[in-house]
Amino acid sequence: MRVRSGVAVALVAVLVGVSGCRSDAPEAQQGGGDVKFDVGVTKEPCPEAVDKAKGCIYLGSISDLTEGPFKALGVPITESQKKFWKRVNAAGGIGSFEVDVTKYVKDNKYNPQIHNEVYAEIKPDVLGLAQTLGSPTTAAILADLKSTGVIGVPASWTSAWAFEDVILESGTNYCFESMNSVDFGAETLKAKSVAALHFPGDYGDDAAAGTKLAAEVNGMTFTDIPTAPGQENQGAAIQKLIAAKPDLVILTTGPTEAATIVGGAAQNGFKGQFIGTSPTWNPALLKSPAAPALTALYRQSGPWAPYGAETAGHKALAESLDQAMFKAAPNDGYTAGWVWSYPMKAALQKAVDAKDLTRAGLLAAVKSLETVDYEGMLPEAAGKFSGEPNERVFRQSIISKVNPAAPTGVSVEKDFFTGKTAEAHQFAKPCYQ
Repeated sequence: MRVRSGVAVALVAVLVGVSGCRSDAPEAQQGGGDVKFDVGVTKEPCPEAVDKAKGCIYLGSISDLTEGPFKALGVPITESQKKFWKRVNAAGGIGSFEVDVTKYVKDNKYNPQIHNEVYAEIKPDVLGLAQTLGSPTTAAILADLKSTGVIGVPASWTSAWAFEDVILESGTNYCFESMNSVDFGAETLKAKSVAALHFPGDYGDDAAAGTKLAAEVNGMTFTDIPTAPGQENQGAAIQKLIAAKPDLVILTTGPTEAATIVGGAAQNGFKGQFIGTSPTWNPALLKSPAAPALTALYRQSGPWAPYGAETAGHKALAESLDQAMFKAAPNDGYTAGWVWSYPMKAALQKAVDAKDLTRAGLLAAVKSLETVDYEGMLPEAAGKFSGEPNERVFRQSIISKVNPAAPTGVSVEKDFFTGKTAEAHQFAKPCYQ
C-alpha cells in the first residue's frame, strides 16, 4: 500500500470559512473525586468501560480514513490510538475517569472543508481531539480551537504548531529535522552542496527553509527545487536535480514521488545522496522498481525511531497490536499514533490532579507541562510545553538507513541528535514564513 503524503498541500489556500458554529459550554459540574468538568466529560461510564464506576472523558479523532492521500497512515494512526487508550483504561484510567476515543471518530478525506464540517459535528461532545490529521486541515479549525480552548493533537509536524498553545505536538518539526539532516550530510557524508526537492506548502516549504538555513551555516551551495505532487510531474524536477548535481538532496514529497525521483535520477547517472523527511518513506517502495536506487542512495530522517525499536513504548505498541484479532502488518502510522498520545495522557492526568477537567483546566495543564513520559520513544524533554517556542521546541531527530530486513524497511543509523544549526537557531516564527 502506497502513501502519497502531502498530496493535498495545495489546499492550504482553503483555510477560509472556519466554522462559526458555537456550542455554549454548560455549567461546570462536579465529578468523581470532586473534579470539575464541562464539555466532553460525563459521570456516566464510557461505552466500553473497564470500570463502570468511573466517569468518561470523550476525545474526538479526525483522520484520513477512506479515500484521501493519507489513508494508509490515517487508518493505523487511529487504530493505534484506540489501543493506546484501551491500555490506559485497563491500567486504571485517569483518576476517576476512563477515556473514550472510539465514539467520535470522523473522516476528513484530507479536505480542509470536510475537516471543518466534521469538527463542528463532534465539538459539542468532546473535551479535545486525540487526533487532527494534516497541516492544512488542522489550520482550517485552528481559529475555533483557539477561541474555544479545545486542545488538538496534530498528526503532522509543521513548525507552526510550536506557536499555538492549543496544539499538543510531539517530536521535532520538518524544519529542524531538515537542519539536522543537512548537518549530518556535511559531517558524515562530506557533502559540499545540497538541494531541497519538495512539495509546496507548509510541509515542503518548512523542510526547504530548514535546509537552506543549514546550508548557509555549513557553507554549502543550496538549490531550491519545488515540485508538484504526482508521479507524472517529476520529470522537470529530476532534470533540475541532474543539472545542479548536489551532493545531498533533502527530499520532502510523498513516497510515490520519492520513488520516481530517486529511481529516475539514478537512471540518469545521479550519484548524490538523498535524505527524506518523515512522511516521504513507505516500506512498499522496496517492492517497487526503484528499490535498488533507494537502497543505494536513500536515507530516512524522522522524529523518533521506527516501528520495532527497542524501547518500552515500542514494545507496548507491538504487544497491543499482537493482541488484536489479527497481527497488524508493521506500519509507522501505528508508531506515530502511539507516540502522539502520551502528551494528552500527561495533560489529562495533570488536569484531574488539579481537580479541573474543564476545557480551560486542560489547556492550563498543557501549558504547564515540563516533561512527558514517552516510555523511551522520545526523551522526556520532548514533552515541554511551557515557556516560549524558542525555549520549548524539541530539536532532536533520527537518521535511518534502508534495511529490507527491518519491520518498516529502515533501521536507525544515528540516534537522537541535534546538529549545530538547530542548536543555534533562534526560533521566532514558523520557518516557512
